[in-house]
Order: sequence, then structure tokens, then C-alpha cells
Amino acid sequence: MSIRFASRHPSVVTITVPGATLAGNPAGDPEERQVPVYLPPSYDGIRRFPVIYLLSGFASTGASFMNYSFGRPTVPEMAEKLIAAGRMRECMIVMPDCMTRYGGSQYVDSPATGQYETYLVEELIPWIDRSLATLPNRENRAVAGKSSGGFGALRLAMKHPCCFSAAACHSGDMNFELCYKPNFPAAARVLERYNGSIAAFLESYEAAEKKPRNDFVLLDMVAMAAAYSPDPEKPAPENMQLPFDSHTCEIIDATWEKWLAFDPVRMLDHEKYRDALHSLNRLYLDCGSFDEYNLQFGHRIFSAKAARHAITHTYEEFPDSHADTSYRYALSLPQLSAAFPQ
Repeated sequence: MSIRFASRHPSVVTITVPGATLAGNPAGDPEERQVPVYLPPSYDGIRRFPVIYLLSGFASTGASFMNYSFGRPTVPEMAEKLIAAGRMRECMIVMPDCMTRYGGSQYVDSPATGQYETYLVEELIPWIDRSLATLPNRENRAVAGKSSGGFGALRLAMKHPCCFSAAACHSGDMNFELCYKPNFPAAARVLERYNGSIAAFLESYEAAEKKPRNDFVLLDMVAMAAAYSPDPEKPAPENMQLPFDSHTCEIIDATWEKWLAFDPVRMLDHEKYRDALHSLNRLYLDCGSFDEYNLQFGHRIFSAKAARHAITHTYEEFPDSHADTSYRYALSLPQLSAAFPQ
């Protein structure tokens, strides 16, 4: 293990995690990962702090939360300011790296990409607890994220209630009928240029110094297929099943059903996942009213469904689209920190 301290305030360390869980993954992605961790102002290595695990969106990773953007604070800068203003309690923020060759893992276990869900809950969390002065228990641990990260945070909270006591989902993938299906024709048109070959598409996409913007929709679908409908009988990078026919764009029902099993809206139909959400001290969701992926509709459905099952939560909409909404962490981070025991 190595820890590298950043030279400027706010304090950020980079933890090297071996990634034994990811060893030999089918996509050939690195197993060792660099994980940035924000340390609160009072951190001295002796006093222990609660932890928020912050999951990045598709085509991003933990380091993305550190990116400078003019006029907009990084996540550590935002947390530092919130804490200084008394709006947020001191806690650590861990920013995992779950990137794959396909642009992201959706934070799930898949024979097409690797055991990223297991990596998070069984390797990364214990590694952080051993490496830093955390409060190593469920009551002092939360998970949050936006877009694919919001999906991951909500799903992890539903599947692993023994790990997290609070969760925040910003514009998370849900109601797959509206957020994914409308993009199938555009993805099929891109794939047609490569004669239906995912391998040929990826070879071209990865070789391009400037990635073709119009091809991103297919990369997104490939990543989702790798997560939701892997095909381990095929060699990478063809080891997945798209939920539509590449020539006619007709839905392949059996494959599509595999995708829908991951939909948080569908997951609410299962008592064990509802019980997990009931157990949370805080559940926060929000979405832009003009989300280009129609996620506002899925969030409205999820919120209404959760309310029918008496799941305590907060859902907010705000007048914005899907992109460039990291400022919303200024609302969720304080709420998550407030959910930790005093």
C-alpha cells in the first residue's frame, strides 16, 4: 500500500488498492487502482471519521471528482467549504476507480467486465478501513453518486444494507424503458457502419485520438450490455448480448429482461430490497426536470412507488439537464453527513 499526500489544502490522499478481486478480468483492465480520498480538516490519523463513498458517472472515475473547472469547485473543495460554513459534518469522501475498457462497470459483478460490486463491498471498503482512521461500521458509512454512479449507489444500498446506512442518487439510471430504449436506434446505426461487429467498433473507437462524439451512444450500450447481459461463452470484447437486433433494431425480449432485472424501479417490487431501503437513516434522490435521458420520469415513478411502500426518502427536481450538475452534491453531502451518529 502507498499513500501520496496532495500538497495543497483541502487534504487529499491517494490510496493504492491492489484489486485482487479484479485480477484476470475479461476486459484486461488493470487490477491495481488509485483511489483519491478527501480527508476532513480535523483528520490527524487518530480521531476516527465516517465515510461517504462517492461513485462517478459513466466514462468517469474517482479522479474525475478532482478535475478543475473554472468557476466550479472540485468535490473536495466543495466539502471543505461546506464544513467550514457549518453546513456539513466532518467526514471522509472516498472516490473509487471502477473504470473498464467499455467506459464503466455500472458497479455490478459481470463475467464480461469483472467483479466490481464485490470489489467495492468486500475489498475496497475493508482496505480503506485498514488504511485510514475510519469509523468502520455500517452506521458511519454512506454511498452516493450521479448518473451511472447514482444507479450504483442506489443499487448498492438496496443490495448491501449491511454496508451502508445512507444513500444519495443524483439522476441515477432507472426506468430503463425510457432511459435506454430510446437510444437503441442511434446505437444500431453506428454499429451498422462496423457490419455489426462490436470488436471492430471498439478497435476503431479506441484508436481514435479524438473520440467520435456520435459513436458514444454505442459505447454506452456496449458498456450496459457488458454489465447487464454478459455472454461469457464469447471472447472479449464480444462477450455480451445487445438487447436489440443490430440490423432491424427489434427488441430481443430474453436479453431485454436481463437488463430490466437491474432497473431500480423493478427492484422495488422485491421485499428484500424495500426492507434494505427501510433500514436507511437517509435516502436522497434528485433529478433535473429536463434530463435528456428521461430520468426525471423514472425518478418520479421510483419516488411514488417508494412512498406507497412507506419508504422514507427525499426526492427533489431542479430546473436543469443531465450534464454539469455536480453542484447538487452541495445538497446531498450535508444530508448524508447528518445521517451519521453524533
